[in-house]
Amino acid sequence: MSLVIDTLRTSAVTEELNDAEVDILAGLCDVKEYASGDAIVTPGDAQPDNLYILASGDIEVEIDSSGDKQVIHVLKPGDLAGIITFAGGAASHVSATLRAVGATKVLSIERARFETLINSHPMIVYRVMRGVVRNVHGIVCRVNTQSAELSNYIYRTHGRY
Repeated sequence: MSLVIDTLRTSAVTEELNDAEVDILAGLCDVKEYASGDAIVTPGDAQPDNLYILASGDIEVEIDSSGDKQVIHVLKPGDLAGIITFAGGAASHVSATLRAVGATKVLSIERARFETLINSHPMIVYRVMRGVVRNVHGIVCRVNTQSAELSNYIYRTHGRY
């Protein structure tokens, strides 16, 4: 259980939770292990609506670009994956393959199990979802910054010559 608690404590989803609330959330987590190169999530497959929190190892986020596989990001321990389907989005919106790099352990929280907390612990649900939104906001900010830097590089603006 230490791996689960330690991982939850490094994740944005538990920033507003106290120890007792983290213990309740930990009870919903399954630990999944993957060997190097194993696909965790693949586009087109029937996707579970799980939230994944990387516990150990790395996960490459890989997209198919004009027939070539391109790694666009590497997730580190504490990072989230599966956010869209967990929040209620369609599995058809999954466009990237998540692939284990080395021995990898992932916490998995099924949406249906998480939703059982709505009546018994609504503030846990609220605070976890606030953490998910903060995580998404961080991703959007990072992508916006990278996009601006790329635009500056391509068009040689803002002092880039």
